[in-house]
Formats: sequence, C-alpha cells, structure tokens
Amino acid sequence: KIYLGDAYELIKEVPDRSIDLIVTDPPYLYVSGGGGGCFGARQRKCRTEIMGMNKGFDFSILEQFERVEKNTNVYIWCSLKEVSSLLSYYEKKGCVVALLTWHKTNPFPTVYPNYLINDTEYCVFARKKAPFFGSVKSRTTFMISSANIGDKKDFHHPTIKPLPYIENLIRNSSSEGGVVLDPFAGSGTTCVAAKELGRHYIGFEINEKWHKIAVDRINGITADGQTSIFTDFEELEKNDGQPR
Repeated sequence: KIYLGDAYELIKEVPDRSIDLIVTDPPYLYVSGGGGGCFGARQRKCRTEIMGMNKGFDFSILEQFERVEKNTNVYIWCSLKEVSSLLSYYEKKGCVVALLTWHKTNPFPTVYPNYLINDTEYCVFARKKAPFFGSVKSRTTFMISSANIGDKKDFHHPTIKPLPYIENLIRNSSSEGGVVLDPFAGSGTTCVAAKELGRHYIGFEINEKWHKIAVDRINGITADGQTSIFTDFEELEKNDGQPR
C-alpha cells in the first residue's frame, strides 16, 4: 500500500527488521538560483516544482532505515551536495558502499550562473550482510539514457526516475516475495517496480497530489485518467532484461 502522510512519522509504525530493501528518492539539497534556457509554460512549471523540492531531507530518518531493515540494504537518490555525507554515514556503519549515476543525454536546459549543466543524477547504495543478486550486466554503476519525458508527461512528477532503472536495483538487491519500502514515494515508481517484480511494497507520500497519482499509477491509470502500461517489456527483452 502507498500511505498518505509524513515519512518521518509513518516509518515509526514499521516493525523492526521487517524490510528487505529500501529504494527512495527524497527531496534533494541543491543550489537554487536563476537559470537560462527555460522557455515555455511547461518548462517554467516544471522548474517551479523542482525548486520547491530543493531543501533536502532530514538525515535522522536514516536511523529509522537501519531499524526497519533486516540488514542494511538501501538505495538513496540524492544531489551531489549530499553524496559525501551519505557515503560517510554508511561507511562508518561498516557498510559496503557504491555511487551509482544516471547520465542524461538531454538534460533539462537550465544552467545556474557559474555551474555546469545538471546532466547527472546520483544514487548512493549501501549494503551490509544483505544478499546481492543480478549479473555482470545488471551490476553496472552507471546508466545512460535520455530523460524520461514520457513518464513525466504521464505522471507529472518533475523528478521521476526511469522505471527500468528502478526495476534493475530491485532485481539486484531483493528476491520475489520480499518487502520493498519507499518512504518518499512521489509518483510511485518504486512501488510500481516492486509490484511488477513480485515484491511486496510500502510507500509513504506526504503530498496529496502525488499520493493520488501514485495510487492511480499502481492501478494502471495515468495522471490524466488514461490507462497506462507499466513497463516497456520489448525494450527490456531487447536489452537482455537490463536498462540502457
């Protein structure tokens, strides 16, 4: 189920050692300044929504992650400003850590003064005693693709991640029948991926708009009320089941 509410409170209700894997995309901490190249109403609306999510998240929830996980097994999408702190936190816990990256070939055309283009997104992976699956192909630390404009159009969330990429993380770090938690569910990508792959899922989302979209999406409905297809199975089969 995807619950409407504050992740910092709802996670306290999750039993100890009950979660196999956490995959989450919390609000990023990053610079907010003037940008160039944002033209048109849709681009301006998207940028405004992103700027409303740039305050980061409270690292105190990481202790709750540790409590509810059977073993430390977590993927956290984050900004470059948060990478070092997250890596340090989990290294001090004795975890094996890795930095995954998604390189976008058509990044959002906004450049802040004296900054490079934001064409790369980061995901910190931390694991301790948790099983690890996958293959040589699926264990890549970098992913390259165009930005998932189609998903943004269907589900309206400005920072939505490609579903095949999230599925890949879940395949690598959990088994069928396991429980996957996403405390910052957004438009529901992690929960949809978990459902498709035969995992149980729990999601928390504080924003009523995104919560409704996520619940509808689980039921195969887009933000505009249209029937949707969760995964491009032909693309995954063509790529040996791995994202590109």
